[in-house]
Amino acid sequence: MNAYVYGYGPEGKERLIVVDLGVTFPDMDGSPGVDLIMADIAWLAENADRIEAIFITHAHEDHIGALPHYWPRLKKDIYARRFTARIGEMKLEEAGLPTDAIRVVEPRPQVIEAGPFKVQFVPVSHSIPESSALVIDTPAGRVVHSGDFKLDGNPVVGEAFDPILWHDIAKEGQGVKVLTCDSTNVFTPHPGRSEATLATPLTELIAAQEGMVVATTFASNVARLKTLAEAGRAAGRSICLLGRAMKKMVTAAQETGVLTGFPSTVTPEQAAEIPRENLMLIVTGSQGERRAASAQLSRGKYLGLEMREGDTFLFSSKTIPGNERGVIRIMNAFSEMGVEVIDDRGGLYHVSGHANRPDLEAVQELLRPQILIPMHGEHRHLREHAKIAQSKGIAAEVATNGTMIDLTGAAPKVVEYIEAGRTYLDGNVLIGAMDGVVRDRIRMALNGHVLVTVIIDEEDMPLGDAWVEMMGLPPRGRNGADVAGVIEEELATFLERASAKVIANDAKMDEAIRRIVRQVTMEEIGKKPEVTVVVSRLIAE
Repeated sequence: MNAYVYGYGPEGKERLIVVDLGVTFPDMDGSPGVDLIMADIAWLAENADRIEAIFITHAHEDHIGALPHYWPRLKKDIYARRFTARIGEMKLEEAGLPTDAIRVVEPRPQVIEAGPFKVQFVPVSHSIPESSALVIDTPAGRVVHSGDFKLDGNPVVGEAFDPILWHDIAKEGQGVKVLTCDSTNVFTPHPGRSEATLATPLTELIAAQEGMVVATTFASNVARLKTLAEAGRAAGRSICLLGRAMKKMVTAAQETGVLTGFPSTVTPEQAAEIPRENLMLIVTGSQGERRAASAQLSRGKYLGLEMREGDTFLFSSKTIPGNERGVIRIMNAFSEMGVEVIDDRGGLYHVSGHANRPDLEAVQELLRPQILIPMHGEHRHLREHAKIAQSKGIAAEVATNGTMIDLTGAAPKVVEYIEAGRTYLDGNVLIGAMDGVVRDRIRMALNGHVLVTVIIDEEDMPLGDAWVEMMGLPPRGRNGADVAGVIEEELATFLERASAKVIANDAKMDEAIRRIVRQVTMEEIGKKPEVTVVVSRLIAE
């Protein structure tokens, strides 16, 4: 959920630019029921009058996904290259927001002036078209914000990494003062491989299969989609794309001219009539997403298509840490059907979109920045990247979320910490991670829920018995006792003996009833559930 802010000017009055507004995805363990997670931009929204512009480096969800949720609070011009801008427009349109704030820019040498900043988009290769680094010139020096990148001279779709261009950037003016750099693959010791190296092994694999072939990859990896589709066509198969995100990405890439020569495709209805040995599906859901096409196929039919024994399913992707459980669930489901499941096999059918350690070292040598700020990685990645820079005589600082760093000196200096938590999209409402909503949801999931209803008449006397409803708890406890019934019996005893002072006080009633419910459930089933007490009082007229 990338969201970076650069500022220049007098302390507390700096003019600001925002680089990327991304999201990350929830998991059932830590954020059940949540749809998206994004950075808390409370500080940024409070200082919106100081923001000059928003710059989006590329169209991956972790860089652009929060745009429709946060633009209404910031309302600043958005600068992006053509393909990224089109994805941004589609997101704003879906949210019912105007799209005229998006400004399509061309790559360097075009310069966007935003207050004290002069910004250029510099093409880099990555796993989505038109990814860009930013060259940010300020009165205090030049910052290069790498964005996500790899060193790929033949990326199939999109622009190759151009070392001559980067050499020029390093030599202009006073050189590069700060490099803010991708750290994702800092622990991978071998140089990165080109996207083009996958064409031959993928073609050979698909040609060798007898049944239907289904492949999944990231929907945004348009180059991989093209490579897979071309490999399928070379094997004499018709190609069918399944999944809304995949169709959206291909359409946007074709509309903006970054994708040409994509093989013709068939509709799901047409695919259902084609012999299995002549069909290849390219589907969404490489990370085990439950509603994506891969998961749907693993559970049975999807749009009239189904997997059968003798078919092949290929994961042309890397499983992001944290998604293993969902991916393995799908793999096992296909295996039970008799489907041959093939993963990336150590890189044979997938290459990363991020620079590996030797490539990061090469970029440091090429740009020779005075300061390195590692970004885009877990803390251990950032720390390792900083150590590499420091070993080369480059000053470096690990900036955790909310860290404000002064970059004007010879070395980075931490000067302030901004409150920077997480915001959840829960349904269609934004809530704070610390608001208690998800915490209560987790408690209910772990411990169940008990609802107790008590009616008190006009004379502050119980009217009938309390009644209990339970959810997420075993109905019977030790020795087969009816748990709800035991609770109701204990509450009946309490209400008979409770003083008038207690019955007249809602807070004391609530406290006493909660205590009784938890005591009973703990004794009967070993759980202390969440308890809701409803005391209804009749009023005399």
